[in-house]
This record gives sequence, structure tokens and C-alpha cells, in this order.
Amino acid sequence: MSARITNHIRLLRFMAGEMTQAELGEKIGLTRQTVAAIEAGKYSPTLEAAFRIAQVFGKPLDEVFQWEG
Repeated sequence: MSARITNHIRLLRFMAGEMTQAELGEKIGLTRQTVAAIEAGKYSPTLEAAFRIAQVFGKPLDEVFQWEG
């Protein structure tokens, strides 16, 4: 049984004026490819990156990322 981190980044980007993955990456210092991998659940962000992403959207961490264990 594996646990995983899920997220609402795609929805939050859409609600933030359809922000692109590249625009989000630029704001948090990551590449578009890394943002895409995090968004797709293929890569878990560092704690710092997770906090930066949440900060961009003005949301608490647990409204952006969820732990499904």
C-alpha cells in the first residue's frame, strides 16, 4: 500500500487567471517541467517548494497539497 501526495495546483492556476506552469515556475524558481511533474503527481516537491507554491496562491499548505496514505 503506497501513500502519495496529491495537489490542486492545476485548479489554483486556472483560478489565478489561467496562470501557466511556466509562470508558476518562474515565481517559485523551478522549471516548467518540474512544475508539470509536481502537478501530475509524478514528483513530490521539496518542503520549501511546496510552501512557495502555496504562498503564490495565498493558500495554506494543506489546501494545495494532501497526503493520501
